Amino acid sequence: MAEHRYSVDYAKLGTSACKKCKAKIAKGEIRIAKLTPSPFSEGDMMKIYHHVQCIFDSFLHARATTKIIESSTDLDGWLNISPLDREIILEHIKRVQEAKANKTTTTTKSPTKKPTKSVASPTKKPTKSVAAVIPKPTTVTPIKKPLLPPTASASSANDDDDDDEITIDNDDIEIIDKKKPIEEKEDTIDTKPTTTNEVHISINDDPKHPDNSFRQFRGLCTKIAEISGHLAKTSIVEQFITYGSDGESYKGNLSLLFHLLLPSKGYKSIIYNLKSKQLCKLFSIIFHENVSAMIQKCEECGDVAETISEFYSSTTHIKPLSKTILSNYDIDNYLHELGQVTREQDQIQLLRKITEKSTVNDLRMFIRLIQKDLKINAGPKHIIDSLGPNAYESFQATNDLKSFIKRYLEHKNSIDNGTQLNKQLSIKIELMTPVHPMLAEPCKSVDFAFKRCPNGFYAEVKYDGERLQLHKDQTNKFKFFSRSLKPVIEHKIEQISQYVLKAFPKGESLILDGEILLIDRKTRKPLPFGTLGVHKKKEFTEANEAFFIFDCLYYNGQSLLHKTLTERREILTEHMKPIENRILLSELKTINKKSDLKHLINFTIAEGLEGLVLKNPDGIYEPNKRHWLKVKKDYLMEGTMADTADLVVLGAYYGTGKKGGLMSVFLLGCYDSKTDQWYTVAKCGSGFDDATLEKLQIELKPNMTKISKNPNQIPKWLNISRDLIPDFIVIDPKKSPVWEITGAEFSKSKQHTANGISIRFPRITKVRDDKTWKEATNLDYLTVLFEKSKPAKKENDDDEDEENLFHFGDTNNNNNNNNNNNNNDNNSPQKPTPSSTPTKRKLLEIESDDEIEIQPKPNKILRKSLPNSLLKLNFPNIFDNQFIYLSSSLPMDEYNNLKRHIEAFGGKVLSPKDIDNDKQLLRITHCVGEKDATFDKIDLIKKKVQTNVTHISLPTVYVWKCIANKTKL
Repeated sequence: MAEHRYSVDYAKLGTSACKKCKAKIAKGEIRIAKLTPSPFSEGDMMKIYHHVQCIFDSFLHARATTKIIESSTDLDGWLNISPLDREIILEHIKRVQEAKANKTTTTTKSPTKKPTKSVASPTKKPTKSVAAVIPKPTTVTPIKKPLLPPTASASSANDDDDDDEITIDNDDIEIIDKKKPIEEKEDTIDTKPTTTNEVHISINDDPKHPDNSFRQFRGLCTKIAEISGHLAKTSIVEQFITYGSDGESYKGNLSLLFHLLLPSKGYKSIIYNLKSKQLCKLFSIIFHENVSAMIQKCEECGDVAETISEFYSSTTHIKPLSKTILSNYDIDNYLHELGQVTREQDQIQLLRKITEKSTVNDLRMFIRLIQKDLKINAGPKHIIDSLGPNAYESFQATNDLKSFIKRYLEHKNSIDNGTQLNKQLSIKIELMTPVHPMLAEPCKSVDFAFKRCPNGFYAEVKYDGERLQLHKDQTNKFKFFSRSLKPVIEHKIEQISQYVLKAFPKGESLILDGEILLIDRKTRKPLPFGTLGVHKKKEFTEANEAFFIFDCLYYNGQSLLHKTLTERREILTEHMKPIENRILLSELKTINKKSDLKHLINFTIAEGLEGLVLKNPDGIYEPNKRHWLKVKKDYLMEGTMADTADLVVLGAYYGTGKKGGLMSVFLLGCYDSKTDQWYTVAKCGSGFDDATLEKLQIELKPNMTKISKNPNQIPKWLNISRDLIPDFIVIDPKKSPVWEITGAEFSKSKQHTANGISIRFPRITKVRDDKTWKEATNLDYLTVLFEKSKPAKKENDDDEDEENLFHFGDTNNNNNNNNNNNNNDNNSPQKPTPSSTPTKRKLLEIESDDEIEIQPKPNKILRKSLPNSLLKLNFPNIFDNQFIYLSSSLPMDEYNNLKRHIEAFGGKVLSPKDIDNDKQLLRITHCVGEKDATFDKIDLIKKKVQTNVTHISLPTVYVWKCIANKTKL
């Protein structure tokens, strides 16, 4: 969500209308926009414009929970408007605040009823005083040091409050209490478990027990963070939940403990909208500190919790407690309450209340809970594994911490009672609860794939859509979840439900795994990634949403997780009736030979498809495990098939987490000599290890200046969109380093300014010390690379050459038209038929020693029986009159493969025996690959002779793309 909910600017065209009065806002007139979530596309924001007078009039009648403009800092673009307009807006802010204050005063004077015990909305609760209240010394009794088992350290668990917190004398505490004797009773902490909606299961739990103390929780987190080994971290948690703080047994609330240890899972449904800068702003008001100073400190250290706790320890307005009085129940209540308040003033009031009851360490940990990052370097697996064997696998199946803990406690209770003999927690999935999808790891070579599955595997097209998990129950209620287990936007799946009912007439309850994308009804081919958006869909009138199903996890009350892929596919083919262009079964090809896989890989690259997914036929469905393989062009041949560009570093962003305070994400771009401007291409933060990143801080610093994302400090030489303004900008781009950026493919982007060209999934693969900004990829060449990367069919290309490799629904459609019994073989990859085997393949897709079948006229012919001249007849002469030198640095396999393809498409390759033949070297038109000694030799000879035949140096990936797209160099 955007940091500012409101922005101010001047109307550009005079076409926008005011939301309140409906009148047009004249060109050049000042206007204020409210940023709201767009109903048309997921994650996007839209602006709703108002006249200045109109929007502030609407604030007079706004609800208490509505976020309004309370200061100039709430307005994005404040610095871009004239001083006169600023004064006008400030007057309106003052007017609204005075009106609100008068309204509050009037309400306070009127008689009010005594609040009842029933739950009321936050706005109707009686206002409590938030003045600093410190309990009397007699109520703050130190917690008795528990006896831990010999392997545990009691000191680290209990003495952490004394390490870095401010101590307060008892006299000071008594003075404060004497000043406010009435408020003490009102703000006494209630240790009764009153967690929201009774979230946590309590079995003989004593809320006042030390095991439920927030101090014990912090001590546990400290010990977990101090140990590096993951098994050791698991052991620490296991000891605590076994022995507790008294060394005998754990007597705290296990559900609550695990919710706090895993805040991203336990509180995933709570959205605080409190990013680092906003937290600094709120606490600067609480501490009466300068907000800019807090934000700067936060940027430098990269940890907002550390920043706030440091300011808390030094502030004179609120004295930190010396000992913890908070329980885990208190913290849980505060977290839920904070998630319910959205108005800034209410957030300040609640955070002040929490601060006054916290030690420095308490507040630091509470901020980390809000951020959902405890900084203990322990994920769900390391924490949940402490519950015993199979626990994490069982949790992954549901991804619901509450239901998992409930099932664990029931299982543990049954073991203690002797009714359950199996100590392992069973893996179960629940209908209407999202299941972690099974994932794929990168496959970098054909040999790697066959090493994983020596007996063969299924190969499936990697659909370039959006992962979709569909749940259907017996009442025909549907739920749809994305790859990240979040609900899917309605417009993407609005028609899927009705077609699933037709496709599974006997399916009472289902969990299906697949991919949703747009499909062209005429060609029956999927459309590119990103076309599912509301506006993009309108551009394709002949397309609709299609659900490609590739797995079934649950069918009619039975979990299928433990069945093999072959068995799961049999269930799908038996019970599913594909619907043309709507509900389709993904196509699988049985691969048993390396040559078959090479065929398929080259086909997917040539067709512009995203790649392949390889699956073990005997494999079970393992949630969140990367036991499939994905083949993409940027993984193959050590990345030489990927899209690459040599870009210049233009700026940098602060990192987060352990990279906080460091320049760890970089803005890269290219130069255009026509406009003398630099344009942005990619924002990249992956590729460097920690040591290199530390080194870069020193190397880049002399040519970097900090602008803190201030648009007014953007230099004139840089063309950049507002959303990408970095924390640092280079002083002179011509002195900046050149890095090789590799990605899955070139893509179109509205954010980047290099003709809208960007790189999908970018990563830094090489520091090009051999290049300066002059040799880096410029805008013209980047545009050429982008055009070359797009798959293009010639008019005389015969599409039938690959029609039987993957035909996107033809097999499914035949199944729909014919009887199911006759079509099971077509859909079931475990029974391949001649019709499902590729019968027409291009020379491009084969190795020299493979037995192949080429375009039959009319009979199939073995390649070995054809002369070379005949083999070339079917290919365009894209390398005609090109004499190419292939670098000696190329691996022998790639050298032979590339040489064969160049010659097949009409080109000639310099023979190694002619390297010393000056006449042959003079004919060279292109040098391909990494520069070697022969490159320099060719340059030298041509300079001496002053020949008219010039030559160009190209990367191998560029030549491969020309081959795949059938375009000339």
